[in-house]
Amino acid sequence: MASDVESRVGAGFEAMASGDWPGARDAFAAVLGEGEVPEALLGLANACYWLGDLPAMMQSLERAYAAARGRSDPVLAAAAALSLVGYHKQFMGNVAAARGWLARAARIVDDEAPQLRGELLGGTAFVTDDPVESVQQGRVADGMALLDEAMAAALGGECGDPLTAAHASCMTMLVCSSHFDIERATQWLQAMDRFIGRYGCPFLYAECRTHYGRVLFENGDWDTAERFLTEAIAMSRGVTPASHALASGTLAELRLAQGRLEEAARVLEGLEGRAEAVVAVGTLHLARNEPSLAAAVLRRRVDAVGSGRLDLAAVIELLGQAEITLGASDTAAGRARALIELGAAHDCHLIVAHGRSLLGHALAATDPAEARGQLEAALLAFTQAEIPHRAAQTRLSLARLLRQADLAMAAAEARAALSVFEDLGAGRDADAAAALLRELGVRAARRGPKNIGRLTKREQEVLGLVGEGLSNPEIAERLFVSRKTAEHHVARILAKLGVRGRAEAAGLAARMSS
Repeated sequence: MASDVESRVGAGFEAMASGDWPGARDAFAAVLGEGEVPEALLGLANACYWLGDLPAMMQSLERAYAAARGRSDPVLAAAAALSLVGYHKQFMGNVAAARGWLARAARIVDDEAPQLRGELLGGTAFVTDDPVESVQQGRVADGMALLDEAMAAALGGECGDPLTAAHASCMTMLVCSSHFDIERATQWLQAMDRFIGRYGCPFLYAECRTHYGRVLFENGDWDTAERFLTEAIAMSRGVTPASHALASGTLAELRLAQGRLEEAARVLEGLEGRAEAVVAVGTLHLARNEPSLAAAVLRRRVDAVGSGRLDLAAVIELLGQAEITLGASDTAAGRARALIELGAAHDCHLIVAHGRSLLGHALAATDPAEARGQLEAALLAFTQAEIPHRAAQTRLSLARLLRQADLAMAAAEARAALSVFEDLGAGRDADAAAALLRELGVRAARRGPKNIGRLTKREQEVLGLVGEGLSNPEIAERLFVSRKTAEHHVARILAKLGVRGRAEAAGLAARMSS
């Protein structure tokens, strides 16, 4: 009988090894129908993790712990307890429960399972946020090299457990996102294609999904970024305030890039004082022509933490932009030079690029030649790192700088920027680029985003009705659907097209039909 159970548990782990999570879940569940087998419960927890069923995963781990204790298996019991440490903190934001499970794991390890002392140290550092040899100590090159090595080993199958690759991937996205190393994150995402194809997406934590969404946002895949950010917001709402604020702030930044200011403001309601959302709040104030408010919010954050931290680069750059608007270009230039030095000292090329971009703006009125050189260098870095929106914004800044000295070059840069903005669905930026082209004497009718081809047949039908001026209730009545369904269709259309409201969508529909 024991050998039969072992064989069936083994079949579950074989299914896991091939990425067949539903098959693994069913195999383990069949074993558990006859009794509480710790190995099957741990396997079931792993399968539920990959299937995104987090409550079932937590329940399976708790059952695994109880079953292992009942069988007097301290190693499996400690392993289950240590898993619960991480998941209680990461998924639930419940530090008290995490510490409780850590204490239980520590007692078992000390008394019965000393071979797990390494894992216990890792769990202790995770709960206490005790810094280890990582980028948080400023040793960026060393930390990034270790992350690269961990990712190579995990994706190469050296660890034999896809969950290890998932944890390494999450940590890589977190560090790269917070330290502006989008180029490295993008390269690892490309390397992960085969792993994701076999096992599924490893970004199942709310915070991991947020950082993954950030990378997708920077790469220009705004539809997929929106999906992950929306999921992260739903997962963290009422559970982990910090993760919820981070996800909401990132989605608000995406909305602002799309030119959808009011939607961004709604996403940020109640989060105005959260540090995780400060960049979005500051960007919203600048978009509303409120530079004093933006500067106050951003300066408060810099003063509270200090300007020497890599993860404050975006805050510092945005503060400099607010100061330029307020006429303090010299102060902004000083911040830009400090940002360049900070990035260079830690080998963070994109932080250097953001500093150069800010310096180019700060010097535009007093030293156009130097400003152009700084913007050109920033543009090259953003282009090489495949950050299309920021590259296009830099092109537009160059066009404005060059309009007096080189009309043809200014027009070429503005035209190239407009094309990218249109493709992305960055409505406000596209309007600005088109307006500059008209000032330069170049015809620049908005052609609308290429995303129009991504609308479903039903969404194209709804867009046509929006173009006729129908309200959501009228659309629902015309199509024999509920009002809620009509509202959903219209919201998806606005999101896909990157337009700011029904009026802009109606105008696009009119151009399509003409």
